[in-house]
Amino acid sequence: MAGAMAKIGFIGLGVMGAPMARHLLKAGHDVTVYNRNPARAEAWVSEHGGRSAPTPAAAAEDADAVFTCVGADPDLEAVTLRQDGCFRAMRKGALFVDHTTVSARIARQLAAEGKDRGLLVVDAPVSGGQAGAENGTLAAMCGGTEKAVAAAAPLMQAYASRIVHIGGAGAGQTTKMVNQICIAGVLQGLSEALRFAQASDLDTEKVFEAISGGAAASWQMLNRWNSMAADSFDFGFAVDWMRKDLGLTLDEARTNGASLPMTAMVDQFYAEVQAMGGGRQDTSSLVRRIKQ
Repeated sequence: MAGAMAKIGFIGLGVMGAPMARHLLKAGHDVTVYNRNPARAEAWVSEHGGRSAPTPAAAAEDADAVFTCVGADPDLEAVTLRQDGCFRAMRKGALFVDHTTVSARIARQLAAEGKDRGLLVVDAPVSGGQAGAENGTLAAMCGGTEKAVAAAAPLMQAYASRIVHIGGAGAGQTTKMVNQICIAGVLQGLSEALRFAQASDLDTEKVFEAISGGAAASWQMLNRWNSMAADSFDFGFAVDWMRKDLGLTLDEARTNGASLPMTAMVDQFYAEVQAMGGGRQDTSSLVRRIKQ
């Protein structure tokens, strides 16, 4: 589909899905959107163009490709496999790409269901957050057949600057779990380091200047150190969503036998942040639970 206009259904217009769908429209594709809240879909169409559909199935009719970016496993099951789900309306040979962060189990289930229906199925969770979606610089980690990922990549290039085919069905989702394990550990270390600097009466801006160019540097440090020092968290990737992702990760670890003591600990630390009323705050609010 590279260089060609595709007929696309896009299901889910949240903080990630809405800009991704917009990038597809701007790339010249024919986009029909569906959102559980119809008013949001109508508002998106009013602002950007395209069409809205009353059901996921209607959004998928005659589509070359259908994309989903919803909330969790039950939401994804609802818009794909249940009554009025998109799988019921998709034609043989069409492409299905899911960008939701969900369990590897449902990713494999959709791949199996899709194969039975003659669909090309890709599980492609993304990293980069809302800013990455808005700027079209997301990283997509893909699970599925080579044929399916090859069909999806030219379309995903509208909003993803890095697209990596990891392996078979579910491999995209388990790679996203790897991503979240890394983020959890880095943010805990960053939280402790910041509080240590503050307890030592150090100028945190000078500390950042000194250490952000060396081995301690990370994306989280470069983008969150100063806002953490300023006690500013009303942006970014919500703690509630991180807990959902870490829950999926810990469930998968019970299946594959991996030992994740640090991840389990940080997941409980995030539960403390939720109890403090920080569920909608950025994941860097992890530092709040450490007394200053």
